[in-house]
Amino acid sequence: MKNLKTQGLVLLDVDAVALNNAGKNTTSNFDNAVATKRIRKNGKTYVYVSGQAWRSWWRDSLQKNINWNLSPITRDAKIAYTEANPLKYADDDVFGYMKAAKDIVLDEEGNAVLDKKGKEKTENVTVTRISPLKNSAIISVASVNPEENWSSMARQEGDSVPYGKHEYSAIMKGMFSLDLAQVGTFSDYNKTGYVNLSAILKQEALNNGAIEIEDKFVPNHKLIRIDKETRVKRATDTIKALKNISGGAMQTSNMGDVTPKFIVLATTTTGNHPFSHIATKTGAYDEYATLDINALKEAIIDYKEDFEGKIFIGKRAGFMDEKNDALANLVTEFPSLIELKTINEAIDSYCEQVKGQMD
Repeated sequence: MKNLKTQGLVLLDVDAVALNNAGKNTTSNFDNAVATKRIRKNGKTYVYVSGQAWRSWWRDSLQKNINWNLSPITRDAKIAYTEANPLKYADDDVFGYMKAAKDIVLDEEGNAVLDKKGKEKTENVTVTRISPLKNSAIISVASVNPEENWSSMARQEGDSVPYGKHEYSAIMKGMFSLDLAQVGTFSDYNKTGYVNLSAILKQEALNNGAIEIEDKFVPNHKLIRIDKETRVKRATDTIKALKNISGGAMQTSNMGDVTPKFIVLATTTTGNHPFSHIATKTGAYDEYATLDINALKEAIIDYKEDFEGKIFIGKRAGFMDEKNDALANLVTEFPSLIELKTINEAIDSYCEQVKGQMD
């Protein structure tokens, strides 16, 4: 069981968008005004898309473009939960879940235990799964001051109804990590986040060809693992969804393309993300975003022993073309380690590599 992680970094390039809003803008002079999500660091303002919103786009893309059948959502009072069945639903497997429920008590042979009245005994069970897919927020690389622009609803008779909204242009970065060893692999330890399967689902998995493997990180414990073909498909589908991912607020009038314009994909043997600081800001007011090739080179050298296979870099023509020569020189310097391609080619090539890396 290899401890392999897909480590990815993406850069987006968006103009006049409002991808993730934060409710009423209390500083606006308009009664109807919406603010975008912003955060401050070192006295500067940065716009961002929450990690939760990015995950929502990702899941929707898997449904619409990869034809995943998503786990149904149940709402009870103030809570909502999915089916929590990672055997049937790939998104439960990849994105994780938490569900409190009652389960039938089984004996050692997998048969239901009956009470004195002949009814099946039940017990309260909560199944949870830590998501193998982890992602950051998507945040502007350089500082951004969103513009509040005036709009109006003027199709009705009488006075128009004005409203305000924040809009911005930015180069934005996001990071993600996909635990390849955990996709399609489940535990049932009595520990929060690790009771992935109920007794019934565990037995169902074993009856349908899943196997038990030793957990090399937890002595004397075993994991339940489904077939390799399904695990590989779920992992590669998740990564391929980035080619056509879409989403964001106000798309009807502020449509923005949120597919990557630059991407780095690599498999590492550790959980550390090596590419977190290769996109940086320049200018007297930190107003310009750039790609730091020296930082990328440093990360490659520092973590060279942690990489498994090749590093795939994808770039869209027309985006940061001033870095083309520097990227080409980097490939020349590390010819056996780096491949430079278009966005979709880099994603497809990396997914082919993953097929040979997963146990």
